[in-house]
Amino acid sequence: MSDPQPTVRFAPDGPLIVAGLTTMRDGTGPVPCQAKMALCRCGGSQNKPLCDGAHAKNGFTSAKADERSTDKVDDYAGKAITIHDNRAVCAHAGRCTDGLPGVWRLKQEPWIDPDGADVARIIDIIRSCPSGALSYTLADGIEDVPEQKPGACSVFVVPGGPYAVSGEVDLDGQTAGQGANAGRCTLCRCGGSKNKPFCDGTHWNVKFDEAVR
Repeated sequence: MSDPQPTVRFAPDGPLIVAGLTTMRDGTGPVPCQAKMALCRCGGSQNKPLCDGAHAKNGFTSAKADERSTDKVDDYAGKAITIHDNRAVCAHAGRCTDGLPGVWRLKQEPWIDPDGADVARIIDIIRSCPSGALSYTLADGIEDVPEQKPGACSVFVVPGGPYAVSGEVDLDGQTAGQGANAGRCTLCRCGGSKNKPFCDGTHWNVKFDEAVR
């Protein structure tokens, strides 16, 4: 009998309550897991990634902001593949623009060229997107690239960024957004996302530094 899925609950104006997680790491290596943990998402804890109650003093709100990006999917159709992109849940990790700059083209319109690289390579990049903001549909007659089944849930505490969650997890009924790729999401931990609990890349704008207490 397999172990139950880890669960993530979102305390109103408070931390992430994570239960059943066995694998977590950060930029230096493994992070010890407890059967139940409260993880900071206000950005102010002096004991990151664990919560120390700072949210009660720094005015953290878990509400989505009215001015957040619209939850919608933009489609970029090519000869063999259509790339779907939801900017509202993008964490701006740069896997796409760094990995295939001929497809994901900064400061160009349209900014995605689905014919700019080999289909298999495009699929590989899409599947590496930590936020799940990217997905794809293949044209008729194009063979898909086999994908490994999602494994056990793991969390990577991105240095200066969000919690990157991969694998099977119960997110307390939260859905990342239209078209979001299952099995991957990024959860805000800087406290500034307009699309909480999901990261929207605000940590870049506020220059989130987890070493600053």
